[in-house]
Amino acid sequence: MKQRPVGPIAAAWRKRKYSALKIIDIPDTALPGSLSMSYTRCGNPNCHCAHDQGHPAWSLTFMSDGVKRVIRIPHEWVEEVQRRVDTGRRLQDALREVLTANAELLALERAQRPRRTKPKPE
Repeated sequence: MKQRPVGPIAAAWRKRKYSALKIIDIPDTALPGSLSMSYTRCGNPNCHCAHDQGHPAWSLTFMSDGVKRVIRIPHEWVEEVQRRVDTGRRLQDALREVLTANAELLALERAQRPRRTKPKPE
């Protein structure tokens, strides 16, 4: 792995890689996972939720040490948490782009490597 791949395809992958690397400035508030809204019932038979759609409830779902975690999010935090989740998703996408570019460049390097020829027996 001493030779850097050359050609327009390699140049395009390097360009994609370095564009993605510019994005990766990890803010300390980025969040993994997804934010979702569901509806719950409070249990009060006189409440509208007993016969209607229910009360909106927000939750953040993410993986931690291989375990799925779900935490409730107060309604007043939703916009901020969504912004932080979006930031985390952009970072993950940029990192995947860098890793994919590295793999494609490795494949090009392998394809462009000079072939060794076996010596012919005498």
